[in-house]
Amino acid sequence: MNKPDKRRRGPDRTAALEQYRRRVGFYDLELALFEPIRHKAISRLGLQRGEVVLDVGCGTGLSLALLRRGIGAKGRIIGIEQSPEMIGKARERVAQNRWNNVTLLCSPVETADIPELADAALFHFTHDILRRPEAVDNVVRHLKPGAHVVASGLKWAGTWAIPVNLLVLPAALHSVTSLEGLQKPWSKLAARTGPLDVESMLLGAVYVASGRLADGGHVHLPRSTQD
Repeated sequence: MNKPDKRRRGPDRTAALEQYRRRVGFYDLELALFEPIRHKAISRLGLQRGEVVLDVGCGTGLSLALLRRGIGAKGRIIGIEQSPEMIGKARERVAQNRWNNVTLLCSPVETADIPELADAALFHFTHDILRRPEAVDNVVRHLKPGAHVVASGLKWAGTWAIPVNLLVLPAALHSVTSLEGLQKPWSKLAARTGPLDVESMLLGAVYVASGRLADGGHVHLPRSTQD
């Protein structure tokens, strides 16, 4: 009897830690192709000087420079990353740039001791985190009313787009531990914040989902949305 495919289940933390341990040496190079997506996602945060932003699943800290550009030297970045190897690279980046307004937490997101409420939260290519309700809950609990939330990453294109999905599949297998929810990776976040405005790119293989938290845990958007 064939064993069930674990990638159809929820995220596997042990597998994720091993996965990123293997990838840490060339992770930055792997993500270079997706830098335009990072720039778009961070621009959607609408950051202002002096704000606090959560970099959820911050990896090696590739988003830190852009986030700091938005919040300035008087703002604050709180990065959360469970992989010791990845956050080690992020700490090196912070030290090299002498950024004294960046706090890095080595912890699973759901148990991270986030020290203050934030004005914005970024989930950039963090599929496994987005599929953990308790992780999303912990982030949303630490957001101020009116906070901007942005998630971005891989997704299945439409069922018609078989050639595109044949490219998404190996990329996903290389970077996530579960394919669950890859149709709408943002759905658990939207369930806690309200509908998100979703833009598809690269023939539907990548998305950027954004919204703004309001009182009562709902987002108000200026145009049509997807959940």
